[in-house]
Amino acid sequence: MLRVISGRTSSYSVALRSLSTKLTPDDAVDPAWASAMPYNKIPGPSVTMMLSGILFQGQTKDLSIMDMHRIMRDSYGDLVRVPGVLGRKDTLMSFSPDDYEKLFRTEGQWPNRRGMDTFVYYRNKVRPDVFKGMGGLVNEQGESWQRFRTIVNPVMMQPKTIRLYVDKLDEVAREFMEVIHNLRDEKNEMPGDFHHWLNRWALETIGVLALDTRFGCLEKELSNDSRDIIKYIREVFQLTWKLDVLPSIWKFYKTSTFNKLMALLDELTRIVMSKVDEAIIRMENNPTQSSDSQSVLEKLLKVDRHVAVVMAFDMLMAGVDTTTSATTSILYCLAKNPDKQAKLRDELRTILPKRDSRLTPDNMRNLPYLRACIKEGLRMYSPIAGNIRAAGKDLVLQGYQVPKGTDVALASIIMYHEDKHFPRGGEFLPERWLKDEPESTGCPSAKNAHPFLFLPFGFGPRACIGLRMANLEMELLVARITRRFEYRWNYDELKLVSSLVNIPENELRFEMVEVDE
Repeated sequence: MLRVISGRTSSYSVALRSLSTKLTPDDAVDPAWASAMPYNKIPGPSVTMMLSGILFQGQTKDLSIMDMHRIMRDSYGDLVRVPGVLGRKDTLMSFSPDDYEKLFRTEGQWPNRRGMDTFVYYRNKVRPDVFKGMGGLVNEQGESWQRFRTIVNPVMMQPKTIRLYVDKLDEVAREFMEVIHNLRDEKNEMPGDFHHWLNRWALETIGVLALDTRFGCLEKELSNDSRDIIKYIREVFQLTWKLDVLPSIWKFYKTSTFNKLMALLDELTRIVMSKVDEAIIRMENNPTQSSDSQSVLEKLLKVDRHVAVVMAFDMLMAGVDTTTSATTSILYCLAKNPDKQAKLRDELRTILPKRDSRLTPDNMRNLPYLRACIKEGLRMYSPIAGNIRAAGKDLVLQGYQVPKGTDVALASIIMYHEDKHFPRGGEFLPERWLKDEPESTGCPSAKNAHPFLFLPFGFGPRACIGLRMANLEMELLVARITRRFEYRWNYDELKLVSSLVNIPENELRFEMVEVDE
């Protein structure tokens, strides 16, 4: 996914930007190419093994993405060729951060990242009337991607734009504190459907960010549209996982799963586009006078109305389950480590002397431990399976020829817990991310980790466009919950179910006890 709040850029993002300026020219020939082993010698399962489920003992449904990755690496090594089946290209799975560095340094002017074929089909074939051939940032490639990104970057990536939302998003977070207070049972525990309430918070928040609109998701009775958005997004991610990640014949025969996905996308498009249209009409009737105080949608509308519409749609689609999953992981880690939670609470008391004190862009400038907790939570429980990049030129990876255009999956998440990459990798140690943490504490420093291993928001020109917004959302909610409640986890270890976004399998019965002022 740490980064920028209130105009201040973290040393982490500065380092990444400096790395990105040292890329290999597109036309440079890898000097090891002539002596490298041919591509077809890269080890991996056969097509039969992939289709039959032999590799995973027929249990792909019950295995987590981390389990699948471990089986692949244990069976074939650090570079695995997964054969393309049913109309797909091959995918290489790399378990080497050196490979990731080489891919990013050579990706060229227009980095290619595989999108979701079902989404491309829907937008181009089913609803061209709405999307007019525009796939959005995830699915566009080449010059069309660059044109889209060039329009949205100055708006979405501007620190001063994010500053505008601190007060509005903090208002949502403070309201959510009252929801938590009222949801607790006689044991001060959250109900089994607390994950749904976190989804509500995430949708309410992304509604403010994407449309400058309050949906009313934190009210006792959820509107039909808001309920359906949450439900449909979850189902869309699950179905897309089955159709675009697992083997599927949908490109040859439109299966019931495919037809269900198209119907769900139609319903989501109907609801979300009505929300977008309402916001546009409201803004056009009541324009903000100062450009410095205009929302993301207002700024984009001034540049390109259609880009603004698609970007708002994609923000609503992408900003619910991802933020919920990431925030859940961070809260779980803090609940299981009360000493770290107490340390974070002490830091928060410096800017929130009272529980209901306001958070502002200025007083949030110096919260290093909060940001370290978020980073460490994302390392412990990644909300996504990984990243994919197409080789920008002919490369040699681990002694094998990898032709230009080959999709390479950066299968990094199983390495996050390995001691050789992150010493004491199975422990939640936010201190590892603090640049001023003294060596005498005995906590290993993450500065020694490979700089291209842990990239939760991606890297380079195709890094997540919403990284600053996502960080702000997580920072605000984790800060508010930690300042008001002492929270614990009294049940089995958190388990994640694999989908496009890794979501909790457990009921989120956090114990929440009010702290003194």
